[in-house]
Amino acid sequence: MFMSFISVLFLGFILGIKHSIEPDHIIAVSTMVSKSKKLSRSTLTGVFWGIGHTSTLFIVGMILVVMKGELSDKWAMSLEFLVGIMLVYLGMKSMLFIKKIDSKQNKKSSERSSLIKITIIGFIHGLAGSAAMVLLTMSTVSSVWQCAVYILIFGTGTIIGMLMFTTIIGIPFVYSKKSRGLNRLLTQFAGSVSLIFGIYYMYNLGITEGLFHLWAQ
Repeated sequence: MFMSFISVLFLGFILGIKHSIEPDHIIAVSTMVSKSKKLSRSTLTGVFWGIGHTSTLFIVGMILVVMKGELSDKWAMSLEFLVGIMLVYLGMKSMLFIKKIDSKQNKKSSERSSLIKITIIGFIHGLAGSAAMVLLTMSTVSSVWQCAVYILIFGTGTIIGMLMFTTIIGIPFVYSKKSRGLNRLLTQFAGSVSLIFGIYYMYNLGITEGLFHLWAQ
């Protein structure tokens, strides 16, 4: 029984890594990584995004598990729609980004503020995935404490996966800093992809999957 649970946790860890590279996740962090001046900063982006994402999955997931409840399709899709809005915002912000030269103190303050924003973005992404996480957890384990451990292991996999991918994604942005034109091109490309994908994401949810119809009811 114990070994069976360990196997389930290992699967959860792998699924967490796989979850971290979903298109909306990668596109969102790409716009944030595009502003990184150091590779370590890109890595931190993945870590803090993952912490925010895991925090939401755990809090919302455990509330739903304990209360034996579930999100309606309308609520679940509305939270997904929020991700689309966020992608459009990040895309526009990245495209309009202008490199500024700040004082050392302001730079430190800006970095702390940016890490908080990254965590919040991860938190929002977690809200959008909480319904699916609960369904996955309940179909995999049987008790509340096992659900808690499973979600945390899944989240750890997500953090490690995002850590690796933001580091990789950050390489062209960091090493193109010496070429202002190339760096600007890469940054605006990342922003354009986020903007276009965000619009598509909202259209698909609203029109194709019928969220706008659910809102009108």
